[in-house]
Amino acid sequence: MAIAAFDEVRFPLRLSFGTSGGPGRRVEIVRLSTGFEHRNLRHRHSVRRYDAGSGLRSLADLAEVLAFFEARRGRLTGFRFRDPLDWHSAAHGAPVSAFDQLLAVGDGATTRFALRKTYGEGEAAYHRPIEKPVAGTVKVAVDGVEVAAGGVAIDTVAGSVTFAAPPGVGAAVTAGFAFDVPVRFDIEQLSVNVAAFEAGDIPSIPLIEIRP
Repeated sequence: MAIAAFDEVRFPLRLSFGTSGGPGRRVEIVRLSTGFEHRNLRHRHSVRRYDAGSGLRSLADLAEVLAFFEARRGRLTGFRFRDPLDWHSAAHGAPVSAFDQLLAVGDGATTRFALRKTYGEGEAAYHRPIEKPVAGTVKVAVDGVEVAAGGVAIDTVAGSVTFAAPPGVGAAVTAGFAFDVPVRFDIEQLSVNVAAFEAGDIPSIPLIEIRP
């Protein structure tokens, strides 16, 4: 039986809200003989790491994670995970709208646009690819006018929107969405002492972001 490299299933949502972790950047720093530093960014995109163990509160939670781990074959198969802090396109505390994120400006020919989330402003802004939007949450607008449901095809596996006809030249294509992070387990074995867990010793269950 062939095992998929990625499974479009989400890590138990109620457990993800208690996890810890976030984005990381690998930067090489070389100190020159002059005392100045030379810094080089190794990867274009950040990599997020989480500890799912910190979200466990009971033996029932632990059993649920164990079953999830076995079903994914440990580190073999990736899955969806909701970042407890950064999981939608809108500003913190605001509802998702079709005008949250600028995807691109129409050229009169392109019909498919990848979803992305922008951090910062101007030339220094970072554009993060959003590969796992949540089904039913994606809203799209063209030139400030929201597109009616069904007016655009949503790819929730690859993270894109496709129009039947290309947006006009200079038309702003914007979108709003909730999204998950594609991750996998970053541990070979779940090592749990039940007695220690009941006493408050929470196991570490590391997850790492992947590019499916």
